Amino acid sequence: MQPNLLTLLSPSNILIFVLIFTRISGMIFSMPLISTYPIPQQVKIWLGALVAFLLFPMVAANHSFIVPHSMPEVLVYLIREFSIGFLIGFCANFLFAAVQIGGEFVSIQTGLSMSQVLDPATGEATQILSQMYSYMATMVFIGLNAHQWLFAAIYKSFQAFPPGIEYFFTGDIISQVLHMSSTMFSIGISMILPIFCVMFVSEVLMGFMSKMMPQMNIFMVAIPLKIYVGIVLMLMFLSPTVTYLVTVTQNYLKGILNIFI
Repeated sequence: MQPNLLTLLSPSNILIFVLIFTRISGMIFSMPLISTYPIPQQVKIWLGALVAFLLFPMVAANHSFIVPHSMPEVLVYLIREFSIGFLIGFCANFLFAAVQIGGEFVSIQTGLSMSQVLDPATGEATQILSQMYSYMATMVFIGLNAHQWLFAAIYKSFQAFPPGIEYFFTGDIISQVLHMSSTMFSIGISMILPIFCVMFVSEVLMGFMSKMMPQMNIFMVAIPLKIYVGIVLMLMFLSPTVTYLVTVTQNYLKGILNIFI
C-alpha cells in the first residue's frame, strides 16, 4: 500500500490536482448564480475541490504531465488554467446581460425606468422589470440544468487542452467569444420586440391625440396607460418569452461546449 500512496502523493499528481482545481475555481468565480448570489466562500471552495477530485483520475490518466522546475512556470500554469475556467463562466453571463438589456428597454417604454430595486445577484440597484426578467432567466437556467452543461464544458476543456501544455487563446476561440457577446443585443431586443412595437404604436397614437385635442392633458392619461398596457403585454407574452429564453439558453450552452473544439 505504501508505494501506491507515495505514487498518488507525488509532486506531479499534486500539481495536476492544483491545476484542475484552479481551472474549476476560475469557472466558479465567473459562472452565473454561483458567483453572483451570496453563497459562502467555503461552499464554493469545497465545491471546486469536490469537482477537481472527481475529474483528477480522468485527467491524470490521459495525460503525461511534466513538472515545472521553477515557480514562475508554476505561476504561468496557474494563470492559464484560471483564465480557461473564467472564460467558460464569463460566456454564460452573456445571456443574463442580454435579458437585462431587454428589461431596461421595457422599463423605458412603460415609464418604470425610475423604479429601482436592489439586485441580490450584483448588489447594485437595477430596474424592476430587468430584475423580473433576470429571475425568469434564472428559473430557465436552473430548469435546463445549465450548471451541468458548464461542468461538462470544463471537462471537455481538459480533453482539448490538458493542464500544463503550451496553450494560448487562438483566433478561433476569441472569434467565438466575440460572436457570443455580439448576440446579447439581438437577444435582448428580440425578447421584448412585440412589447416594444405595441408601446411604440401607442406612443404615436398618443401624439396624434394630443394634436387633435390640445386642451386635453395627454400626460396625465399616457403615463398610467403605458404602465397598464405594458403589464398586460408582459403577461400576454410571458409564455412565448419563456419559450424563447429556453431556446436561446440551449444555443448558448451548446456554443460554450464548442468553444474548445
